Amino acid sequence: MSKIQNWTLSKVARLQTLRHEDEEGQGLAEYGLILALIAVVCIAALTALGGGVRDKITSVANAL
Repeated sequence: MSKIQNWTLSKVARLQTLRHEDEEGQGLAEYGLILALIAVVCIAALTALGGGVRDKITSVANAL
């Protein structure tokens, strides 16, 4: 092989390696976004149900 072919192949191999590294970072970012979405849904559910749960606990405590 000529020097130009060797150089070209090494650059292509390096670009493919970089592309795979970027995909791993992208996957990590996607997991982070999913985790943030789950946290928002949990907070919203607790906020919506919090008053009802408090009222039930208060009624049970008063009954005792």
